[in-house]
Amino acid sequence: MLLISLMELEHKEYHSHAHKLLRECLKTYRIDYNEDTPVVKNDMGKPSLAEHPDIHYNISHAKGISACIVSDRECGIDCEQVRQYRPNVAKRAFSESEQELLESLPESERDMMFTRLWTLKESYVKAIGTGISYPLNTVGFAFSGDEIIADKDECRFRQYLINGGKYVVSVCELYNSNR
Repeated sequence: MLLISLMELEHKEYHSHAHKLLRECLKTYRIDYNEDTPVVKNDMGKPSLAEHPDIHYNISHAKGISACIVSDRECGIDCEQVRQYRPNVAKRAFSESEQELLESLPESERDMMFTRLWTLKESYVKAIGTGISYPLNTVGFAFSGDEIIADKDECRFRQYLINGGKYVVSVCELYNSNR
């Protein structure tokens, strides 16, 4: 289950709002999620429900948007307002082919592609539970029309362009826990 909410809040309120989305998603699993719900974290800090190890979730938030995914598989989600293309970040975090893709685009399309690639990488590292300590340039993405082509076969990726392309939401679900 995936929930996305567009809402202007105070900066400190987005995290709480994302947890409200999680609470709504977990209702479909008949789980009453609240501040007393037992949560455990892996070595890198990824949380999971202590009493429901077969249910996985992830949340994300940025200015103007909050998102949540709940799945029967390890999952990750990232949402961002389209941000300015940053060549130094791309050199550090993107594969050579991704950098070439960005440079081949008209300048007017680079911000969107930068954000699309970034959110896909973030959703992946959140799904595998490592966060951005994972070498981001070792997971690569390309596009063929609406299809996302990833070099990680054990994953399913989805991406949504929200509010006329103002926001990008990327989702990763793992289909094999052996990375």
